Amino acid sequence: MKILVTVKRVIDYNVKIRIKADGSGVETQNVKMSMNPFDEIAVEEAVRLKEKGIASEVVAVTFGPTQAQETLRTAMAMGVDRAIYIAVEGEIQSLGVARALKKIIDKEQPGLVIMGKQAIDNDSSQTGPILAAMLGWPQGTFASKVDIAGDKAHVTREIDGGLETVALKLPAVVTTDLRLNEPRYASLPNIMKAKKKPLETMTLAELDVDVTPTLQVLKVEPPPVRKGGIKVPDVDTLIDKLKNEAKVI
Repeated sequence: MKILVTVKRVIDYNVKIRIKADGSGVETQNVKMSMNPFDEIAVEEAVRLKEKGIASEVVAVTFGPTQAQETLRTAMAMGVDRAIYIAVEGEIQSLGVARALKKIIDKEQPGLVIMGKQAIDNDSSQTGPILAAMLGWPQGTFASKVDIAGDKAHVTREIDGGLETVALKLPAVVTTDLRLNEPRYASLPNIMKAKKKPLETMTLAELDVDVTPTLQVLKVEPPPVRKGGIKVPDVDTLIDKLKNEAKVI
């Protein structure tokens, strides 16, 4: 079985986000970028399935500027066999990504698609479900455990009420949650080997898909600064402040 896994280049999660002066977005110039953490989990799960003998090949896909190829090399250093890079300058939203991925999946014919449940730059959590709907495949979102048995994938999902296990007939789309696994660090020998692994470059024109943005960002602004807490002498004072100052009761 072939597994296709998607990765995205985003601002590193350790970096403090800065808003652009005009409020049009976040500052990305001279900012450390890395693989989306949820996508790292997706790559790790795909590689583990290959190590178990369940998958025969793992293919990584990404969209973005030339620098996004570094993210693919990181995925290959973690154990991905080959990668596909789709050159994109400017914004590409979830719907456009799903349309382009469908074209790639029609060509590659994977038995399983594993994606991060969301990207930490936009937190939309849309691409996986949209892609599954376009393909007509079953989906298991927010996966904290994945077991493959024959032509079925048993996915344990994290939901508001606890855990839910669903059985998906392959091929299927799975999106990963934080508790699914702990991604490995790419060793130096594997980083060197990754430089020799095949990386195919494509353009949106070759895929012939419409990726025109359907959503418009009007303004980006930081959250309000939280006020410091205070100590109150007794319960009556607490209730009074909650009622008359915070106005939450």
